[in-house]
Amino acid sequence: MCGIVGAIRTNNNVVDFLTDGLQRLEYRGYDSAGIAVQTGSEITRVRRVGRVALMAQAAKDEGVFGHIGIGHTRWATHGGVTEPNAHPHISGGLIAVVHNGIIENFESERTRLEELGYTFDSQTDTEVIAHSVHHEYTQGKSLYQAVQAACARFHGAYAIAVIANDDPTQMVVARMGCPLLVAFGDDETFIASDVSAVIAFTRKVTYLEDGDIALLTSAGIQTLLDKDGNEAKRAVHTSELSLASLELGLHSHFMQKEIYEQPKAIADTAEIFLDGGFIAENFGDDAPAIFKTINSIKILACGTSYYAALTGKYWLESIAKIRCDVEIASEYRYRDVIADDKELVITISQSGETLDTMEALKYAVAQGHTHSLSICNVMESALPRSSSLAIYTRAGAEIGVASTKAFTTQLVILFGLAVTLGRVRGHVSEADLERYADDLRQLPGSIQHALNLEPQLGVWAQKFAAKPSALFLGRGIHYPIALEGALKLKELTYIHAEAYPAGELKHGPLALVDENMPVVVIAPNDSLLDKVKANMQEVGARGGELFVLTDLDSDFTDTEGVHVIRTPRHIGVLSPIVHTIAVQLLSYHVALVRGTDVDKPRNLAKSVTVE
Repeated sequence: MCGIVGAIRTNNNVVDFLTDGLQRLEYRGYDSAGIAVQTGSEITRVRRVGRVALMAQAAKDEGVFGHIGIGHTRWATHGGVTEPNAHPHISGGLIAVVHNGIIENFESERTRLEELGYTFDSQTDTEVIAHSVHHEYTQGKSLYQAVQAACARFHGAYAIAVIANDDPTQMVVARMGCPLLVAFGDDETFIASDVSAVIAFTRKVTYLEDGDIALLTSAGIQTLLDKDGNEAKRAVHTSELSLASLELGLHSHFMQKEIYEQPKAIADTAEIFLDGGFIAENFGDDAPAIFKTINSIKILACGTSYYAALTGKYWLESIAKIRCDVEIASEYRYRDVIADDKELVITISQSGETLDTMEALKYAVAQGHTHSLSICNVMESALPRSSSLAIYTRAGAEIGVASTKAFTTQLVILFGLAVTLGRVRGHVSEADLERYADDLRQLPGSIQHALNLEPQLGVWAQKFAAKPSALFLGRGIHYPIALEGALKLKELTYIHAEAYPAGELKHGPLALVDENMPVVVIAPNDSLLDKVKANMQEVGARGGELFVLTDLDSDFTDTEGVHVIRTPRHIGVLSPIVHTIAVQLLSYHVALVRGTDVDKPRNLAKSVTVE
């Protein structure tokens, strides 16, 4: 959610970077955009509701030029989608601020500042930051000291960048709970909430940690104090993110591109286990010792990652024979929990910065859990740094808001974890290991065959597009894939969709079924197929139209009211990953028919950094 950029450039106009960086952050989700640039005698601000391109054109038309500036894409939390609520916010013509996150005590801070004589032009929590820094700055503090003093008053999560009109040589940034990085060029320093914003300008980056406050100039970081007020240094990394991965190439949408990148992403992720074997060391140096001591698993995740966790639960319990509970991270931390120091807490997050998941991990640790594992797609993100163990998917950059390749690569990691733990616990033989490895080797090819079903799914999409709602059914390990299919349809097309275990039909959802309710059934040829067929009869008897995703081994046939698409032959334990491709392509094509914004669905954000 939201995006921050900023730069101090000795020899170049900062506006080019600000607009380019914000456009590269569009995938995160936003509703307005703005920049603030020190232009010599004043801070010039340009803001627009809508796409970054509108704001960029306005800045160009106004001829904005300067060597220091900050920019922001806003996803509305406090206050509506209006230009006065758009960032940056300015106080007294002197201080400009951009901010990601939420200041939880903004109401009391606003009252305090109003009593000091400040007036508010917006409904946002961010404006209290601008006025707080302004107040401290005008009391004789340096800009760095003013930001320190202001941050000491705030409760919540934030990433902040601040500039002052009377000093065009420095910027102050602060982080607490929301991602922020500093990047380094020649006589220029950049900041951003995501490395994709800076990669066209430099690959040298430093990731700030919670509680950091840093003073920046064009020469880099001049002062950095950590959460305890001690001087600190952060390692400089060379980003391996490919610039090509941030471009569409020949594809119409990033989602389409990323769906078609899945054979490679899955193959790359599977290499972790195919090259090195199903060994504990894949998960960290301490994993061998930790894996021998744990007796259960708890997985914490949100959204699509939560559905990956539900799928992984089946593998972990059936292959590794270890009890596994899965919880929605945003709910877990608001109830009393019973800690077990022999339980492994796993967090799953594409970005590694999902606030609810981060806070859930902190809560688990505070309650007494001692072992944690992060499954993530972004190197050096917060969750891996906060966990005992970490393993990274190899999905590459994922730009589309609706997750595709990040989800399927998470499934590969969870499968590899289940086999590894099964081996450690003595439940997986050498013959089993070879069979599971062979399953992984065949998976990319099966995914490619599933992609070839796109024309048939496009025909289905024509039937779905005019429907007000849809139902997805699955049983066993394929039920989470039904959940994922329903989520994708909601996200991309704005059609109401629900998913149920097929056996639950008669316990309520069957009341919804009529000729206007398409019912998608995930029905591979596994041990539950006969049960699923019985559930399908219940739908057909009520006039429901069935859309069956099965495989070449089954004996379904197209009849009136029953449409069948076959994925490749049933591939056993990894079948859920193959069927995921079909529900992704179905939702993508329904969105095309309905004309919705595939890559940037309304009201949604890629990285959820607020509660």
